[in-house]
Formats: sequence, C-alpha cells, structure tokens
Amino acid sequence: MRDLMGMMAKAKELQQKMQDAQAELERIEVEGASGGGAVRVTLSAKGDLRSVKIDPSLLKPEEAEILEDLLVAAHSDARGKAEAAAQEKMQGLTAGLPIPPGMKLF
Repeated sequence: MRDLMGMMAKAKELQQKMQDAQAELERIEVEGASGGGAVRVTLSAKGDLRSVKIDPSLLKPEEAEILEDLLVAAHSDARGKAEAAAQEKMQGLTAGLPIPPGMKLF
C-alpha cells in the first residue's frame, strides 16, 4: 500500500510539472526563416503562429506564388524548431521514467 501512495504522489508531482512545462512552452518563441531570411515567422514552442515578417522586396503582385511558398517553408522551419524545443523541455521532466521512445506527452 505504501508503494501505491508513493506512486500517486509521484504522479501528482509529474502532473504539476507537465502543467508548468506546458505554460513555459507557451512563452518560448522560435523563429523560422526562408528565402535567405526574406520571410520570417515566429511561433510559440507549442506551434502557435505569433508573427510573420516579409521583406518589402517580395511584395510584388507577380511574386505572390513565390511568397506563398516561402511562407509555408518559413512556417515549417519554425515548427521544426518549436517541436525540438518542446521535446527538449519534456525530456527533462520525464528523465528516469519508463516512457517509450517517440511517445508524445503534449
């Protein structure tokens, strides 16, 4: 019975740490870029798009399709960085726990 109480306390502690980590992931921002930095997007570490910055030289009607592609590429770049930041944060919380590799907790 004592082991069960200890496991319950650990689970509650882990739950609080996970909630704290989720809040911190909202505050962490990553930036992705494409087109040699001509298009930049900023995301939270949870993947929420925060801002888009476009170099004025790209704002030509005939360049619209290129700009659209660059926005997608910049978002993809930032999303990858956001996932890496979130994974790094979660590894610290789950250290020592028998969680299968690749299992996402958020």
